[in-house]
Amino acid sequence: METAPVQTPAMVRWFLLGVALWASVVWPAEVQGQSVRATVLSIGDGDTIRVRQAGRALTVRLACIDAPETAQSPWGQQARRYLQQRLPIGREVTLEVKTTDRYGRTVAEVISDINLNLVMVEDGQAFAYRQYLGGCNAKKYLDAEVRTSRHRYGVWQVEGGITRPWDFRRSPRGRSISDGTTPGGRRYRCSEIGSYDRAQELLRQGHSYLDGNGDGEACDSLR
Repeated sequence: METAPVQTPAMVRWFLLGVALWASVVWPAEVQGQSVRATVLSIGDGDTIRVRQAGRALTVRLACIDAPETAQSPWGQQARRYLQQRLPIGREVTLEVKTTDRYGRTVAEVISDINLNLVMVEDGQAFAYRQYLGGCNAKKYLDAEVRTSRHRYGVWQVEGGITRPWDFRRSPRGRSISDGTTPGGRRYRCSEIGSYDRAQELLRQGHSYLDGNGDGEACDSLR
């Protein structure tokens, strides 16, 4: 009869040390309150970008704000174009990391020469995300939104502002969007996507699991 190997205190300590070291390699940026440098790889939508940080690709969800969904035409497309202009590919930025969300995305304020998250609100391309202002300077974001609404910039060109993204996502139409950022959003397999270009589009939308080796590109097998 075989017996289980004896685990000595030293073996346990080495195992725990190995786990800790592995975690530090896999998640160096997802430490609340940490500031890290990164390079912009692509823009997914008005509040999601891809960056390269410490040699790996990360999906970053802009903290403190909520931009219109792509399906909220034309506002979602305008927010994405605005962020593309502000954050061209290759731009060096600082990430003020807040947390990691349930989709595995780094949630951070993105700082170039200015705070891009705050500017998105100031220029009417996003709303202050009231439900998730913890860790942010809530007064700055809320004050910026009040000023912007008075000037009728961007999403405030509609009286009272367009449907808030968080309300849109709860609507029947919003719940049907499979973009990887909504509850119940589906996960794709490379074999079913069909083309390399489509895989990159899904990656920009937040489907970071498609970039299995962290090189910033999805589904290399589809090349």
